[in-house]
Amino acid sequence: MTGEKPIRVLIVDDHTMLRKGLAAFLLVKADLELAGEASNGEEALYLCEQLQPDIVLMDLKMPKLDGVAATRTIKRRYPHIQVIALTSFQEKALVQEAIRAGAISYLLKDVSADDLAETIRAASAGRSILDPQALQALVQDDAPEVPNLGHDLTPREREVLALLVQGLTNPAMADQLVVSRATIKAHVSSILTKLGASTRAEAVRLALQHQLVP
Repeated sequence: MTGEKPIRVLIVDDHTMLRKGLAAFLLVKADLELAGEASNGEEALYLCEQLQPDIVLMDLKMPKLDGVAATRTIKRRYPHIQVIALTSFQEKALVQEAIRAGAISYLLKDVSADDLAETIRAASAGRSILDPQALQALVQDDAPEVPNLGHDLTPREREVLALLVQGLTNPAMADQLVVSRATIKAHVSSILTKLGASTRAEAVRLALQHQLVP
């Protein structure tokens, strides 16, 4: 550690043993910290208000309020909180719903500890990491085709979109394209508007589904 604050993580899952396992995992990572635990979506909303975590590890299948609905509400109320969908389910519809709800990343529960830690760090930096099976589901999205989607993207915006698909952060894109971070932020905002996407992950889904980038 170099004096930087640890990334505070809220664990949301209705299985006590899994929550305890994830909590124990966080304890051994110096740059990660357990902010709290919730057993359903309603508790997650309450704890997000009380604790203001940086990251939420969100199960999708839960009683009272499922993870997709909880994610959607969290992103509406607290857009600065990043949600990582973490589930044992591989259903295509769940992946698509989680991303549309605002989840920045989607992982299966058999993910390795190192990959989970890296995904949490990436989410904290605003970068998406999607399980390969999740990516495949996004490409196969059954959402209606949108004629000429992305036709009005400029060549530079297509470059930025390609880097978004690769998971680069704004600073990394600025360095690679040798422009200011403010310029990249403006490009990303324009891309989201033109694609009708509410999040970067949604823009990635649309780019993959409609083959907007190589």
